[in-house]
Amino acid sequence: MIAVLITVAHILLAIGVSAHIILTKDDVRSAIGWVGLVWLAPVLGSILYIVLGVNRISRPAGAMRGRGPLRDEDRAQVVRTGTALVPAHVLPPDASESLHAIARVVGALTRKPLTAGCAIDPLLNGDEAYPAMIAAIDAATQSVGMATYIFDRGVAGQMFVDALARAVARGVAVRVLIDGVGALYSHPPIVHDLRAHHIPVARFLPSVIPMPHPYFNLRNHRKLLVIDGRVGFCGGLNVRDACLLARHSPDATQDIHFRVRGPVVGQLLSAFRFDWEFATHEPLTGPAWTPDTDVAGSLVARGIADGPDEDFETLLMTILGGLAEARRSVRIVTPYFLPDAPLIAALRVAALRGVEVDILLPEHGNLRLVQWAATAQLAQVLSWGCRVYLSGPPFDHSKLLVIDNTWSLVGSHNWDPRSLRLNFEYDVECYSADFAARLDAIIDAKIAASRLLPLAELESRSILRRLRDGAAWLAQPYL
Repeated sequence: MIAVLITVAHILLAIGVSAHIILTKDDVRSAIGWVGLVWLAPVLGSILYIVLGVNRISRPAGAMRGRGPLRDEDRAQVVRTGTALVPAHVLPPDASESLHAIARVVGALTRKPLTAGCAIDPLLNGDEAYPAMIAAIDAATQSVGMATYIFDRGVAGQMFVDALARAVARGVAVRVLIDGVGALYSHPPIVHDLRAHHIPVARFLPSVIPMPHPYFNLRNHRKLLVIDGRVGFCGGLNVRDACLLARHSPDATQDIHFRVRGPVVGQLLSAFRFDWEFATHEPLTGPAWTPDTDVAGSLVARGIADGPDEDFETLLMTILGGLAEARRSVRIVTPYFLPDAPLIAALRVAALRGVEVDILLPEHGNLRLVQWAATAQLAQVLSWGCRVYLSGPPFDHSKLLVIDNTWSLVGSHNWDPRSLRLNFEYDVECYSADFAARLDAIIDAKIAASRLLPLAELESRSILRRLRDGAAWLAQPYL
C-alpha cells in the first residue's frame, strides 16, 4: 500500500513539476535535463528542481523596482518605435554604423541611456587596483557603497576593513554587500570583522550550506565600489591576497579592474543601491547617495546590469549584438570559456565573414570540471578559423572583449552559462578607440606571453582524456 501511495505521489508531483518546467524554461537542453531527472529520480528529482531549478529572484526584484519584467510585446514596441535609439551626438563623431547598431541593441536591452563625458582607467591586478580603491575610500566625504563576490581575510582584506572603518569614523555612510557564498571563502567570514568595526554589512542570499561552492546558482558576482556617487570601480577583481602578485602566492591570480569617472558612475550607483535594498530592505536615499554628473573625459559608456531577473540574458544579447556587427576583429579574454550554441555559432559566423577572432584562456584553470568541459568545446571554434591562445601561470581571471578596436565590454561576466544565465553580473560598454587601444595593448602583452593552441593538439588527445572532457561537457549548462 505504501509503495502504491509513493508511486501515485511521484506521478502527480512529476506531472506538476514537468508542467512548470515546460511553461517557464526557455532553454530546451535545460528543460529536457530537468524533466528527465524529475521522472527518472522519483520524488528526489522533483525536490531538486523545486530547490535548485526555480528562479525565486524575478518576482521580488520586479516588485522592488515597481514593475515586472519587460513583457515580450513591450520589448517589441521599444524596438519598433526606436525608443532605445540614442542621439547621434552622444557617440563619437566618427562612429560607424556598426557602433550605432550596437548602441541601439544595448539601449533596447537595458533601457538606459548612453552617457558621454566619462573616463575609465584599467588597473592591473590587486597591486594597482587595491591602492587606487583604498585611496578613493579614504577620500570619501559622503558615501561608500561596496559589493563583491569574495571578501577574504588576509593582507588585502585587512586593508579594506581598515579603510572602511576610517570612513565610518569620519561620518561617511558606508554599506558593504558580500555574496552569501563568496563570504564563506575564508573562515571565519570577514563579516564579523566588519561588524566589529561598526561597518554596515550584509550578505546577498546567504547560503544554507556553511561552505563555499563554485557551482551554486543565483550568486551576486558583481564587483562594484562607488565613492560619493562620483568615482566608481568595477571589473573582475575580488578582495583576496592571491590578487597581489607581488606576494608571489602559490595561487596567484592575474586580474583587471577599472576606475570609472563621469556620468556613468550614476548607473553603477543605481545598481548597488538596488542590490543593497534587495538584500536588506533598506533604501539608500538622500544627498549621500545622489550621483555626481560632472564630466570627467571624452569616453561614451553605459552600465549593463545582468541577472536571472528582469535583466535576464542582457549580457548574452549584448555580446551577440557586438559579434554580429564585428567587421575586423574580435578579441576575448576570459578565465572560463563554455559558450552555448548561439555564442559558438556567432563566433563561427564572424570568422567566416573574415573577422579575426582571438580567444585568450588560461592553460590551467582553477576549476577542473570547467577546464575539462571547455577543452571539449574548443574544437568547435578552432575548426572554423578562430584562434585560441593559452596563457601560463599565474592563473588569469581577466575579462575583456574588444571589437574592431573601437567597442569594448568590461566587467564581471565570464563566457559560461553560470555568468550569462544564473548569476548577477555588471559590465560597462565603452565607445572609444583610445580606450580600446589601451585594452588592445594589454591583450597584446598577454598573447605575447601565451602560446597558440593548434587544432591538431586537441585531436591528438588520448581517448580517455577525450571521454573525460566530453563527460564534463555534458554538464555545460550547469557549470
